[in-house]
Amino acid sequence: MRCDWDKIREDWPKKFKLERFIFQEIHPGDTIFIGTGCGEPQYLVQSLINHVQKNPKAFLDTELINIVNLGVAPYLDEKFRDNFRLNSFFIGNSTRRAVNRGVADYTPIFLSAVPDLIRTDRLHIDVALIQTTPPNIDGEMNLGVSVDIVKAALEGADLVVAQANSNMPRVQGDGKIKIDDVDYIVPYDEPVLEYLEQVPGDVARQIGGYVARIIEDGSTIQVGYGSIPNAIVSGFGGKKHLGIHTELLNDGIAELMRLGIVDNTEKSLNPKKTIATFCMGKKDTYDFIDDNPSVEFRTIDYTNNPLVIAKNKRMTAINSALEIDLTGQATAESIGKLFYSGIGGQADFMRGAVLAPGGKTILALPSTADDGSASRIVPFLREGSGVTLTRGDIHYVVTEFGIAYLHGKSIRERAMELIAIAHPKFRPWLIEEAKKFSLIFKDQEFIAGMKGEYPDELEAHRTTKTGLKLMLRPVKISDEPMLKDFFYSLSDESMYQRFMSARRDMPHEILQNFVVIDYSLQMVILAVLGEAGHETIVGVGQYSLNRDMHTADMALAVSDQYQNQGVGTELIKYLTHLAKREGLLGFTAEVLRGNQPVFTLFNKMGFRVQKRNELGVCEMRIFFKDFD
Repeated sequence: MRCDWDKIREDWPKKFKLERFIFQEIHPGDTIFIGTGCGEPQYLVQSLINHVQKNPKAFLDTELINIVNLGVAPYLDEKFRDNFRLNSFFIGNSTRRAVNRGVADYTPIFLSAVPDLIRTDRLHIDVALIQTTPPNIDGEMNLGVSVDIVKAALEGADLVVAQANSNMPRVQGDGKIKIDDVDYIVPYDEPVLEYLEQVPGDVARQIGGYVARIIEDGSTIQVGYGSIPNAIVSGFGGKKHLGIHTELLNDGIAELMRLGIVDNTEKSLNPKKTIATFCMGKKDTYDFIDDNPSVEFRTIDYTNNPLVIAKNKRMTAINSALEIDLTGQATAESIGKLFYSGIGGQADFMRGAVLAPGGKTILALPSTADDGSASRIVPFLREGSGVTLTRGDIHYVVTEFGIAYLHGKSIRERAMELIAIAHPKFRPWLIEEAKKFSLIFKDQEFIAGMKGEYPDELEAHRTTKTGLKLMLRPVKISDEPMLKDFFYSLSDESMYQRFMSARRDMPHEILQNFVVIDYSLQMVILAVLGEAGHETIVGVGQYSLNRDMHTADMALAVSDQYQNQGVGTELIKYLTHLAKREGLLGFTAEVLRGNQPVFTLFNKMGFRVQKRNELGVCEMRIFFKDFD
């Protein structure tokens, strides 16, 4: 809808004044708020700079306040050091160098707390420079892509100047304001700043595939700032009835809405509405949210309030980090003593999701940084790093090498989980460092290189004759605690049949023989029920190559509770498939003479079996029919 500026000027004449006269109302030492991110009023900011260039002593020692800057930040130029000093709640590319040189400030704070900081006047704002839609004939305006702390800033500021831009989308929710809420309007049309993400690469796609496994249909999700979280949502193609309660609405979320994957129908709070507080994306996304009745922008003390977030069932917070250490501490703010970004909203959402019914927190990050030269999984965070997420905040960690589940795990268990998803070239270093600091067993074994690298391409899904939905997957180095639980759950009879002894103990020294394997010489396949983080092993099948013939020695164990339900059949079928793929001729096995279920199973599989009985044990040679 085109604005009738003549009518607006006639009805509200005092709202219009030339910029040079407006800026004369700014005083030395004032605090000036600048609109957030893509909502930054670029023309107003440049006009302010032009005014100072013409009038260098017009005002001095002003403090500029914002959340994050995506523009060129001209006020950081050395020549304006007497006029401006930036204080930001989040560090962006254009401000990082200035903050670390000490010529700009960074204020670490949960973004949900900033509006209260303004309302209580602990942060007094003298001037707010914001960007809005043009007013309609009733004097209604809209904050468009940035509501966040802008609403609180304009309510608390002594002087509010709005750049009215017809390219700004009108978004439903808390962004509606009246012309009387602003002191001056400066009409100026220009493209709204766009935030262009890189096209997702292979690493981002792999991470997205793993994250998608964790997301349940009907979940309400939050996606954080940065290229990885934005790329992850492209992997949600098969999901249904997702909801959105987030800080940032990005291009990926808009696309999920277009596809109908996000319909918000199962949200506990604000059903049928996508809730966010600001948008950073492309023009297509701005057009999509313009007057879209299914999108509402709320103030940041609502969207980011952990108690509000926790009201959404199956709330799932997806964020990223710069580093995570083997104990589960993560930083998204700084790399050692280098300030890099900020607390932002992820701590709010991760804590809110932890409190939500069925809530989950996911930290998704590439395994390496600096073109592969540095591991993002480290023994301990570097000195000076800010702990953005504590050891209790994170449920899942995902890299391109898999999923680690940390919630409720001991330091030793989580260290092994994280080592298992680190980049393979850094795993030996992580193992040795973890041993040095007693984070893991001192005698922990490890196989370096490709022979010990988890072959995720061998993961397979099968349904048994009784309807059990199994995941069959190779064992991981981090599976030792689950295997311990599995073996101790077996009855005395099952343990005796598997190990041909009356043993009941399964110490670490024995268990690690099952999980630390050279995948080129042996294979251990787990039959698992449940999703990542809530898995239960119901069967274990394994083989190891025989040195004297082109066969492999095979063994099998199935949980008593799941025997006679097809678990053993699926394990043997899959082990056979893998063995044939390696060109093996068959299996060898030692089976107690009374273990009739195993004999029946082998016969049912159609193997050609040779038996030799010795002292109650059948030594069997099982040949695949393909090689008869």
